[in-house]
Amino acid sequence: MTATTTPPVAPPVPGQHGIAYRISQVLRPFVGGDLPVHLVAWDGSDAGPTDGSVPTIELRSPDALRRLLWHPGELGAAQAYVTGELEVVEDERWDLDKALTHAFAVARERGLSSGRPDPRALVSAARLARELGVLGKPLPNPASQAEIKGRLHSKLRDRASISFHYDLSNEFYEAILEPHMAYSSGYHSSADQPLTEAQAAKLDLVCRKVGLTEGSRFLDVGCGWGSLSLYAAEHFGAQVTGVTIAAEQKKFIDARIRERGLEDRVEIRLQDYRDAVPPRGREYDAVASIEMGEHVGQGNYPTYAQVLHDSVRPGGRVLIQQMSRAGKWPGGGPFIESFIAPDMHMRPVGQTVGFLEQAGLEVRDVHAMREHYVLTVAGWLERFHENRARLVDLVGEEVVRVWYLYLVGGSMAFRDGRMGVDQITMVRPGGAHTLPLVRDF
Repeated sequence: MTATTTPPVAPPVPGQHGIAYRISQVLRPFVGGDLPVHLVAWDGSDAGPTDGSVPTIELRSPDALRRLLWHPGELGAAQAYVTGELEVVEDERWDLDKALTHAFAVARERGLSSGRPDPRALVSAARLARELGVLGKPLPNPASQAEIKGRLHSKLRDRASISFHYDLSNEFYEAILEPHMAYSSGYHSSADQPLTEAQAAKLDLVCRKVGLTEGSRFLDVGCGWGSLSLYAAEHFGAQVTGVTIAAEQKKFIDARIRERGLEDRVEIRLQDYRDAVPPRGREYDAVASIEMGEHVGQGNYPTYAQVLHDSVRPGGRVLIQQMSRAGKWPGGGPFIESFIAPDMHMRPVGQTVGFLEQAGLEVRDVHAMREHYVLTVAGWLERFHENRARLVDLVGEEVVRVWYLYLVGGSMAFRDGRMGVDQITMVRPGGAHTLPLVRDF
């Protein structure tokens, strides 16, 4: 009699009952195949490649999934990240920039931006969510998320939006920005130029482009922490008026004015740009506005452009430095609009030129500076990392995580061409201007 053999029993797949593995299977229709990350769940289970070829993402709490269920995509992921419910593990190979760059590349390669998941995939996801206990009412927004109320771009709401971002803490910004406190793109002659030098070069460039000389009456619209106002007075002898609606910024600049003995040359007003137009006959010799036009909104941009026109004398020069963006997220996307700059609006540079021309200004130069912003943000990130412990002491871990995501994401947007920044130089017709035939700026 011949003995029969029993087929060997296959061993169970390691981790197939763990939360990470179950999530990875449900996600297949949503991510177009195998998990493109190494996923670690709150129960200690993991799924996906473990050889370091992909970044590691930790789901430290089921609340991360709840946020993603209520806000699929960028906003839910950002909420989970800033609260620490989701972590991007950084090591010698992967950091936040590389992890996000990897995610963007996978999305492009797999065509994940188009089409909707199959209804069966949604049912499977809902079933797993129920089994994991993550269904329920939405969680409260993170404390760092903006909640701005009022009519869009009313003076009251604009003041609240600007205060949310710029009144965070002067000490906080001092720990990230360089000594000029210039919160805008620098002008870099090389990749290794110190950020302080690049910002000074930008300030000098602006002053030369608008033709400042000793005694020039100069208006700085949206003056920030006073980098341009102070530079124009100290290095070009200009008589400067700066306007801001951020009380902490005015307090900071006023202190620097006193420290440097510039009381007779610089005046900073806590004033909305719409109230900054001087009486006819008292227009300024030159006007500049550095990365402020993004905050006025699409509907109010013609008013902003008209303020620039009406504030400068005929023949005088106007310069704006402004970020540009194409696509469906003129505010920068759900994360930026919710955590950084509520109500911001960007557009392609050509559309901005159109608004300025409609206001009566003659556009003479458009100077693209996108690559410069990548280098500027690199300098800010270096200081961010150097001073991270102090930043946490000032504003708390959650806000620090918001800013890390903001700086890394912004750098990527400029690097990859999703955003730009330009200096636009104009003159007000009706008088002889002094722009040179050949630009030597």
